[in-house]
Amino acid sequence: MAIQEFIQRFRAVQAQRHADDGLLKDMLLYCDSIELQLRSENAGLTKRLDDANLDLEDARKSRRDLQLQLNMALLRIEQAEADRDSMRNRNPYIMVLIDGDGMIFNEDLIRQGIEGGKQAANALRNTVLEHYTGLTDEIEIMAKVCANVTGLAKAMRRDGTLDNPEDLRDFTIGFTQGKASFDFVDCGHGKERADSKIKGGQILMGVSHDAGYAPFLDEVVTHDDHSRITIIEGPPTVRELSQTGIKVLNFNTIFRPEKLMDRLSTTNPNTNTTTWAGVTSIIPPLPAASPVSIKNGIIAPKKPTPIITPADLSWSPEPRGLDSPIAVNPGVLDKIKRRTTNNKLCNNHYLRGPCAKGDECCFEHNYDATEEDLKAIAYLTRLNPCTNGQDCDLEFCIYGHHCPSTTPGFNGQPPTCTAFGCRFQKEDHPPGTVIKHPRKERWEKDYERY
Repeated sequence: MAIQEFIQRFRAVQAQRHADDGLLKDMLLYCDSIELQLRSENAGLTKRLDDANLDLEDARKSRRDLQLQLNMALLRIEQAEADRDSMRNRNPYIMVLIDGDGMIFNEDLIRQGIEGGKQAANALRNTVLEHYTGLTDEIEIMAKVCANVTGLAKAMRRDGTLDNPEDLRDFTIGFTQGKASFDFVDCGHGKERADSKIKGGQILMGVSHDAGYAPFLDEVVTHDDHSRITIIEGPPTVRELSQTGIKVLNFNTIFRPEKLMDRLSTTNPNTNTTTWAGVTSIIPPLPAASPVSIKNGIIAPKKPTPIITPADLSWSPEPRGLDSPIAVNPGVLDKIKRRTTNNKLCNNHYLRGPCAKGDECCFEHNYDATEEDLKAIAYLTRLNPCTNGQDCDLEFCIYGHHCPSTTPGFNGQPPTCTAFGCRFQKEDHPPGTVIKHPRKERWEKDYERY
């Protein structure tokens, strides 16, 4: 074998060795890069783990703080409930609210004046306690009676149950003096003024006579409040209040069960009624008749004046009946009628109390009305029919419930309605009434007689 072959073989082996060294070098470089990458990723994961541990520890601390706060809040709630129950049981109370314009105390108590007022206060307290025997002996009873004392005294005089108005004044004083927590409040003129004072433990409301309280109770009394509110019954409870579902207690031993009536206007034999209107106008006296006449200097006896007999005045619509009469001064009535447009007086403001529209009302509120002015306003308001007609059960409704412009006939003549464009229905007039100025859209062609 020649030396040249050995040299070639040596070079081949040497080339192979260089190739192996390159492979090993490449493998070492690759492993180094992989190691660096893994170390970097491991460092990132380690940092994230540390952050997560910090967040976990912070969350554990916050949870412990919130748990402590929750425990403290629960303790405060339990303490507040305990304090509330303690206050309820320590000082229970009953509030009695009475509309004195319709819930009238028995007249035998009122006639006794101050002493009767004290007796009424004691009787009211004892009667309330009889119905709430389950409450503690420390219960406090507060009572407030709101009424137009002057108007109530006049109404009781007309009813015949009160001779001296001062007895009622003394009675209210005695009622207030009877118990420290009892008050008899004089609300002044206006039916709705007593109503506004009433709308406000247990609550007893003496309002059985007045359907006007039903919308108020429906609006403010929830189902849960029904157990805390009771209606005191003197006069029979009106249908609207019964439908509210509120409990009713009868107190007829203290309050009179019937409403006041105007007995003077129906029993006075000297009263000459010439109209079915709810008004008694002052009729100017007839000129005095001379017993003789002079003609051509000769004195001759004067013919006697024929006697005019009015028609039967026994007609009375049902079920409400005739509106009570109002004595009106014709001069004052004419003065009030002359007020027109923005100068016209507001009926609601002067007859029911402050007008609900306030400054937005287009009628006059600032006029200082006298008693005669109020009578004239009431008469003019009666010319507007009540929407409920004879079914109206509001005792002091300001609107008319029959035509006030109808006058009875004389010497067999039929009654006559003198209103221009009468707003009342046919049944709101006596049978056979002649309508002198009917409303075309309401009356038929044969309106002259029905």
